[in-house]
Amino acid sequence: MSKQKKIPELESEAEERGFWKARDSSDYEGWSQAQPASFPKLKPSTKTISLRLPETLLDRIKIKANERDMPYQSPIKAWLADDVDDSRRTG
Repeated sequence: MSKQKKIPELESEAEERGFWKARDSSDYEGWSQAQPASFPKLKPSTKTISLRLPETLLDRIKIKANERDMPYQSPIKAWLADDVDDSRRTG
């Protein structure tokens, strides 16, 4: 195994991005001893969208959500995620 290279002092985030874009980090870090990281409180980024639904569909979604005592957006997100996952497996 070769000796690890020293990471130079970089003056900006842009310079650091350029540095790592052009290099393999394994030349600078000993990844063989890396440990998996867990971030249990990290929430994924969300983006607000506008979605037009027929009123009857939205009413049915709200009824289902109310049965589960949750905001109606929650089952919509879960159903969309499940459908996308199913599509990726079968498509």
